[in-house]
Amino acid sequence: MRSRSNSGVRLDGYARLVQRTILRHQNPVTGLLSASKDHKDAWVRDNIYSILAVWGLGMAYRKNADRDEDKAKAYELEQNVVKLMRGLLQCMMRQVDKVEKFKRTQSTKDCLHAKYNSATCATVVGDDQWGHLQVDATSLYLLFLAQMTASGLRIIFTLDEVAFVQNLVFYIEAAYKVADYGIWERGDKTNQGIPELNASSVGMAKAALEAIDELDLFGAHGGHKSVIHVLPDEVEHCQSILYSMLPRASTSKEIDAGLLSIISYPAFAVEDLNLVNVTKSEIISKLQGRYGCCRFLRDGYKTPREDPSRLHYDPAELKLFENIECEWPVFWTYLLIDGVFNEDKIQVQEYREALEGILIREKNGIVLMPELYAVPPEKVDEEYENPHSVDRVPVGKLPHLWGQSLYVLSCLLAEGFLAAGEIDPLNRRFSTGFKPDVVVQVTVLAESNQIKNLLQEHGINVQSIADIHPLRVQPARILSNLYTMLGRNKNMKLSGRPHRHIGVLGTSKLYVIRNQIFAFTPQFTDQHHFYLALDNQMIVEMLKTELAYLTSCWRMTGRPTLTFPITHTMLVDDGTDIHPAVLATIRKLEDGYFGGARVKIGKLSEFLTTSFHTYLSFLDPDCDVKLFDDPNEGRNSPDSEYGGYPADFCESESQDELDQYINDVLQSTALKSYLPPTSKTANQPPVFSANHSTKEILSIMAKTKGLEVPAVSMSLPTKVLNTHRKSLNLVDNPHFFETKDRENVLHLPKDAHGDLDCRKLVEQLKECPTLHDQADVLYILHILKGADWDTELDGQYGVTVHCLLNELYRKAGLNQEWGLIRYISGMLKKRVEVLAEACTDLLSHHKQLTVGLPPEPREKIITTPLPPEELTDLIYEASGQDISIAVLTQEIIVYLAMYVRSQPSLFVEMLRLRIGLIIQVMATELARSLKCSGEEASESLMNLSPFDMKNLLHHILSGKEFGVERSLRPVDSSSSSPAISIHEMGHSGATKTERSGITKLKSEMKQKGSTPSSPTSTSPTGSSGDTSWGDRKGQWLRRRRLDGAINRVPVGFYEKVWKILQKCHGLSIDGYVLPSSTTREMTPCEIKFAVHVESVLNHVPQPEYRQLLVEAILVLTFLSDIEVNSIGGIIHVDRIVHMANDLFLQELKSFGATGSILEKDVATGICHFFYDSAPSGAYGTMTYLTKAIIIYLHDFLPSTGCAMQ
Repeated sequence: MRSRSNSGVRLDGYARLVQRTILRHQNPVTGLLSASKDHKDAWVRDNIYSILAVWGLGMAYRKNADRDEDKAKAYELEQNVVKLMRGLLQCMMRQVDKVEKFKRTQSTKDCLHAKYNSATCATVVGDDQWGHLQVDATSLYLLFLAQMTASGLRIIFTLDEVAFVQNLVFYIEAAYKVADYGIWERGDKTNQGIPELNASSVGMAKAALEAIDELDLFGAHGGHKSVIHVLPDEVEHCQSILYSMLPRASTSKEIDAGLLSIISYPAFAVEDLNLVNVTKSEIISKLQGRYGCCRFLRDGYKTPREDPSRLHYDPAELKLFENIECEWPVFWTYLLIDGVFNEDKIQVQEYREALEGILIREKNGIVLMPELYAVPPEKVDEEYENPHSVDRVPVGKLPHLWGQSLYVLSCLLAEGFLAAGEIDPLNRRFSTGFKPDVVVQVTVLAESNQIKNLLQEHGINVQSIADIHPLRVQPARILSNLYTMLGRNKNMKLSGRPHRHIGVLGTSKLYVIRNQIFAFTPQFTDQHHFYLALDNQMIVEMLKTELAYLTSCWRMTGRPTLTFPITHTMLVDDGTDIHPAVLATIRKLEDGYFGGARVKIGKLSEFLTTSFHTYLSFLDPDCDVKLFDDPNEGRNSPDSEYGGYPADFCESESQDELDQYINDVLQSTALKSYLPPTSKTANQPPVFSANHSTKEILSIMAKTKGLEVPAVSMSLPTKVLNTHRKSLNLVDNPHFFETKDRENVLHLPKDAHGDLDCRKLVEQLKECPTLHDQADVLYILHILKGADWDTELDGQYGVTVHCLLNELYRKAGLNQEWGLIRYISGMLKKRVEVLAEACTDLLSHHKQLTVGLPPEPREKIITTPLPPEELTDLIYEASGQDISIAVLTQEIIVYLAMYVRSQPSLFVEMLRLRIGLIIQVMATELARSLKCSGEEASESLMNLSPFDMKNLLHHILSGKEFGVERSLRPVDSSSSSPAISIHEMGHSGATKTERSGITKLKSEMKQKGSTPSSPTSTSPTGSSGDTSWGDRKGQWLRRRRLDGAINRVPVGFYEKVWKILQKCHGLSIDGYVLPSSTTREMTPCEIKFAVHVESVLNHVPQPEYRQLLVEAILVLTFLSDIEVNSIGGIIHVDRIVHMANDLFLQELKSFGATGSILEKDVATGICHFFYDSAPSGAYGTMTYLTKAIIIYLHDFLPSTGCAMQ
């Protein structure tokens, strides 16, 4: 027999170590590892990490085999790994109903469990008795399932299991909008069971999705049925959310050592090397100690100050854990493996030596890795005073299997038994490598020959959809429908992918379905989802965004191919020419650059070889997927309205099942015409006068439902408050129920009993002079009878209210009547496809949202991502009766998300985005620029096109000046409101529309400043101050008002407030106290602390007053740097502001000012002139605030005069 080589002997040593410390805990029946002798539960995450050493050791034996027994040993170890992975698969497959539910609800009640019984694979605790929702654990399973399969292990046996794994992909693909309990099972660090968005979960999901995409689960023995498909947009979402969070781990944890698993082995989820290094150095500087790293700051787990009798902590208790957090050696093994992957010998050496110092050696030579090192109870005070000075003792499980396993793996790597590529066969480690430039291929297709000819007149040659046959083009929603077939499985009652929209990365590939090549047009050109696609300028804007997104995010081989359809809605109103914005876009695309992206325009057939092709083999005829399982399937996309591209279809005889299915989906969305045209000739008075209110309609509703309303005739005097017409007044205080015009009376038909006669109301549809009136009639029917009531219009059956509304929506879309479109969208309860994603984008950039108009019970706060249905319901609830506001809220959330992705600098130091206030400010700004009443401005706001709305929002966020111009509508337009467009103030004063030669009858408005909006204010005419102000009057007031409304604060404001709170008992702001005890719960850089400060400031109703309070607090914070231990009890910030205001007034009077200059704001008692003073300068607000503070805090300040300059 050959003698054993030195390396063989060392390997045998590791094998003995693994056998005695890890494999002895493996259950012989299920293959699961129990946590320790006493703990019989098996945690999913710990099991996977604990088996890595066994997997690595098996590969090392196979590679360094001296003799046949070594090969046998390798096989035996590898089968232990397979047994464990299949054991975990059993546990999860028993909960298949949860996977199915979670895809829809994303609720903490419907998730897979985090731990199971190691002997039976059964669950251990109830759904609500543990923080089960841990997306990172499920993701870690998929990541290693992919890596191990790629290394040659066969873990998945049957196609049913393949379908289950495909559904696990759907389970984790929404990780970027799921608040979970994270890697430490705690959620928020107060341990009260509050889930939050965790960077470690999002990162692990991103890695798992990338790793398992297009992987054959049967390894070398599989075929196309065992391949897993992942949609690239979901990966990209996870990545962008991850980037916006790092190096922060979550709202309550400013840094977390668990992120090591994301930025390095095993996930390698971050492609930006700088971000990796920043995160790593944050962890080392803030969390590393002498025995390992803390998990996060103020982590109370197993510290001597923790009360073991209860699970949660009291908020103020967290301060006790500072500087005595336990240190976990497991993090050093991550850093050691990281050193091996980066080929950093010094790092490897450093951490190997550090680990040698803290391992515990038993008599028989076995080394054990302790779970954590804690401060001994008697030495706590000493550690508080000199952190990292006390010798700690090992506590918790011994060995800690997770740490033990990674320790063995790191030794195998460091000693050269394994190469980095062997434990990472899918090459995740190259994720930070160089990325080549992306060129986007664009194909412009005309919907019909008529449009193709129009384009030719402009010298632009494109193909029409019929020309490119046999290639097929379909709208993106067909692709979403086809993807719902993926992962369907009857035996397990799995339904496949939820009906989620498909992003631009998904539609920029070509698809091979049953040997036909399909291209799909992107979602943003699909008009029936939400009305943004009805605005051609908006489409161009979105095309710009999507092209830039493709250039930065495309990761696949080949080039992205974007199919841009020119449809009949892209023509000018009379249909004789192409819309100028669209023409200009095609010209720009031909130049080769558009919006910063490199583009190449050409025919689809030319791009076939350079594009990326995906084979949707799950739709092949020999697969089990039946396109028509059930006659109602596939027709259920909720708000479909019209068909696809008819020119794409073959003759009906030659259609196979796939064509029939596509046809069917399009048919179910095609629209039939039922509505009578509006009548211009009707002599009788119109049904509704121009200003009828929903309030009124609601009181009629109440009657018909038999509620007690005084019995008056059905003619009601009009009230003024109205939601979608004249007087939605967002600016001034609305006056309820004032009766104005006696003669405007609502004539509604009654039946014999004096109730509302709905059948007669249907007849009145024919007599309505405008689309608006038809909408009002349908609104009443919608509320009284519901959307599915059959109107039997013109004797036809099956004409439901919903059908008619959809048709009206299309008509309004063609006329571009935005106010009406928003109103009908609200009735149809449309929701933006990407609403949940937009929301998460904002939250992950550490912003919070509130919807609804302030104050708080009505204003709803959104702090964690919500499922789409819940989110829409919340918005409709917060908007109360006003459906148009609900729709506008969604629109603004989408624009904010676009800006937070493309121009994050607009949102610096803004924490809470209050959508209701933003809408109010938009209306106020319009009222001021147009010099019109609040009612008119609110109506103009509702009638802005989406493109103008987005611009107005941008001007408000950036504080730029803007010009507004009115243009007359076409004569036949039924809308009473003037059309308005918004443009930036250029130097020339000429707007783009003028330069392009479209002369409009308009009144140029430049903004000249405003008079404050209090009821008493009059502009100071003839007073001496007037001339010197010139154009700048009102500038600082407007600035403060905007900043207050969008909650902007100075840089570093919250950290400074934290410091000042340590020197006093609290700050009182407008009657609400911010107590100093909050510093005991939260650290200064924590988002939670900032939110807490924000919530106190949000009680102040006037935005300009709020900004003055912020300025006062800022001056106060300069004191925190002085050597003063205490500056008193509770500091009343309001008093300081009022003292400053009084000082300001005294000086004004001493200069002989009189009259209107001294006028005060009624609500707050602050002088208008003070609101409009610049912060700095001899007469700036800061000067007076500083003086006021010195008077207020006289006793506490040092007696030398020069301390406060």
